[in-house]
Amino acid sequence: MPDTGPHVGLATFCDKALLERDGVLSVIRAIDRLTVVAQGGEAPAELPQEHKINPTLVIGLRSDQALGRHQLIIEGEEPDGNRLPSAKFDLMFEGGERGINIVAPIVLNAKEGLYWFTVKLGDQLLTKVPLRVIYQRMPTLGQSPPG
Repeated sequence: MPDTGPHVGLATFCDKALLERDGVLSVIRAIDRLTVVAQGGEAPAELPQEHKINPTLVIGLRSDQALGRHQLIIEGEEPDGNRLPSAKFDLMFEGGERGINIVAPIVLNAKEGLYWFTVKLGDQLLTKVPLRVIYQRMPTLGQSPPG
């Protein structure tokens, strides 16, 4: 079966994405790992379950021969294997080099380890994007590290 599109031009996490009125996309601080830092002698030994992180997933697709309406599905998996609620986007492909940029802010209850986000067009797998969350305790100067 020939690969006729759409094609993934970009799929990454970042701190911030700007989609300007003229259609230009700026990705600020592209990341594949996010470090949660707790400072001070009272920092917990493990990442607190209620801690939230807010990465942004940016996906850029280029049409090629893909035309018309399609549904993009993003499915997330936590480090412990639990599934996150999926997100669905209705897209309209115009063909050729024309493309679509999706900026998807995500809010997660942080868990230390590796998250995977699967990007599909209908049932077709387009790509998978990793995000590793690391927890690090940092003592305040003049204090001994906890534990």
